Amino acid sequence: MRRGRNEHLMALSSLRMRWNTLTGFQKVAILVVAALLLYGLLAVGGNILNPARLLAIALIVFVALPVHEFAHAAAAVALGDDTPKWQGRYTLNPLAHIDPFGALLILFVGFGWAKPVQWNPRNINTDVRLGSIIVSLAGPLSNLAMAILAAVLITALPPSSEFGLNFAFFFLQINVLLFVFNLIPIPPLDGSHILFALLPGDNYRLHMQLSQYGFLILLAVIFLAPGVVRLPTDLIVRALLSFA
Repeated sequence: MRRGRNEHLMALSSLRMRWNTLTGFQKVAILVVAALLLYGLLAVGGNILNPARLLAIALIVFVALPVHEFAHAAAAVALGDDTPKWQGRYTLNPLAHIDPFGALLILFVGFGWAKPVQWNPRNINTDVRLGSIIVSLAGPLSNLAMAILAAVLITALPPSSEFGLNFAFFFLQINVLLFVFNLIPIPPLDGSHILFALLPGDNYRLHMQLSQYGFLILLAVIFLAPGVVRLPTDLIVRALLSFA
């Protein structure tokens, strides 16, 4: 008994030492991820292991997110910037885009992220502000396009195909959620780049200031005002199903 207790205490001491070696940002990131996972478990509940939902999430992680990032890369390349090509992001290969934490959050929370595509506005052959809007919109619009395809699939499937209907609905819902989430005008989301491109004058200082606290503001929105994301998501889902 004493040996087992000593081993337990040593393990706790080792974990405490490792925790103390982390930076403040790393500690906050771990706590945030844990809070998001808990939030997702409470929100999703028993639905988390629904086979149709799991298949939809797999398709989101290995298809929708890579398409989203490739859309950003393709828009930048089309405007004259080859940075995404040099960095290996001008591809639909999911291995080039998947972020493990972002993919995990898709499972538990319903929205997450992939590795952001980098591009250089100085290389594009059009107005920088217009180019920023085009590149930023390309990703979310790809999610909306995939949601529309899912809505069409739902209308084409027979009522007896319960699994197929559930899968298509989850795929539709998550894509719309990603569309809405990414358009929130808070750094580092796509919506913030669109916002700063639309603001008049030089807003570099404002951009930098908001970028410092963007993550915290985003968390406040997720936990304290989830309706900001959920309400437009529900409205768009209903609209797509009614028009499909």
